[in-house]
Amino acid sequence: MPNRLRRAAAVLIAAVLLTASATAATTANAAPSSGVDNWSCKPSAAHPNPLVLLHGLGGNGPGNYSFLGPFLAAKGYCAFTLTYGQATPAIPVGGTVSIAQSSAEIQAFVQQVRQATGAAKVDIVGHSEGGFQSIYGPKVRGYAGQVGKVVALAPPTHGTTFGGLVSVGDYLGLRPLVDQVLQQFGCPACDELIVGGTAVAKLTAGPIAQPGVKYTVIASRFDALVTPHETSFIREPGVTNKFVQDTCPLDPVGHVGLAFDPTVAQLVANALDPAHASRVVCAFGPPL
Repeated sequence: MPNRLRRAAAVLIAAVLLTASATAATTANAAPSSGVDNWSCKPSAAHPNPLVLLHGLGGNGPGNYSFLGPFLAAKGYCAFTLTYGQATPAIPVGGTVSIAQSSAEIQAFVQQVRQATGAAKVDIVGHSEGGFQSIYGPKVRGYAGQVGKVVALAPPTHGTTFGGLVSVGDYLGLRPLVDQVLQQFGCPACDELIVGGTAVAKLTAGPIAQPGVKYTVIASRFDALVTPHETSFIREPGVTNKFVQDTCPLDPVGHVGLAFDPTVAQLVANALDPAHASRVVCAFGPPL
């Protein structure tokens, strides 16, 4: 991909995913009342694995999981977020540094959660780049033995061509702001997540799914960022791949909206606890 197109892709993917952190300014310092980021939480017998929630590129933990985090905590999970891969602490935007640097931060956070809760394993829920990291870390960094389940929402597993980004970015009106951020700090992760990117090559060299980990990958047919849509899927034993529209054909949810869609939230909860799965009531997720 020419540098000009890579640059445009980097700007626009961050533009879209910044919407996921829009509420972070009001939630980042809030007391944990919902069970999210409550470091005194101890896992129950029903949900022995605490959850590690990984945000997307250009987002942050509190913003990206302002809906899905409390939803899962209300079901009895100990759920924890972090903002990984920040280029500077002054700006609450994560995931822009190299995939390797972010994955090291995430691995350390997994250990922190395990130590605080006394759990042998965690389950990981990741969105977009966070979905990629939820798959990348257990394989490349070698901590699959500490992970029970992975639920990845639209991860660019095999890289993305960033199809349709211009209209999405322009519609959101965020392109100038993100361009300013990226001009100052750059975005190594952006180049690493395209088709043929270095992180993608490392993840897809040999089997992706790790023994002992149960994977669920959820994508939307209306995703305008991670394209082609099936690039998210892992066609290997032990992996469940599904489109939101397989369950709810009329749900128009887009890439960012996956983290804010009640339909997707129930699909995630069912993937984490299939023995007690609930009927999915179809909703209409944000189409962005």
